[in-house]
Amino acid sequence: MFFIRMINFLEDKMIDMKQFKDNVSSKIKAHHEQEKPEFHDKETHAVSVKTNAMAIGASIHIKGDVTGNEDLVIQGHVEGTINLKGHNVTISKSGKVKANIDANQIIVEGELTGDMNGDEKVVIRATGHAYGNIVAPRVTLEDGAMFKGSIEMEPRQGRVAGESRPGNITQNKESTDLKVAP
Repeated sequence: MFFIRMINFLEDKMIDMKQFKDNVSSKIKAHHEQEKPEFHDKETHAVSVKTNAMAIGASIHIKGDVTGNEDLVIQGHVEGTINLKGHNVTISKSGKVKANIDANQIIVEGELTGDMNGDEKVVIRATGHAYGNIVAPRVTLEDGAMFKGSIEMEPRQGRVAGESRPGNITQNKESTDLKVAP
């Protein structure tokens, strides 16, 4: 009889340990999911998880040089220069930037006044307003985007300073003209 009670006691403890393990596992999983910030796009209801991205909040105003080794999302105001070689810069809808930007990818959803040098690409979204020159191997201007400036779409390693070629964009004070090689 003693052994039967002991077996019942141990079975109860084993069930309790399994419940304990399940409870701890679910709490750890929930904690790890909370660490990743989520950004919701109200128009498309899409959710994307951003990792290693720094955000400049909507109420923040920065004047000066911005440098770093991570991606940057600008929701506030920045004036100066932004140099994030090898990383991405996103100017959100509420962002207002007066700066020259040098980055891997530049995405403009808000307002930008300044030159953009993108190692990979530059994207001006439909809500974006950009005033400045673009140098990038790939450029996207979405329908509805506002852009005033020049675009150079030659890969950086293929460019030589001061080199003039047919098909380059030339700009005069009145308009931007595109010359196409025969």
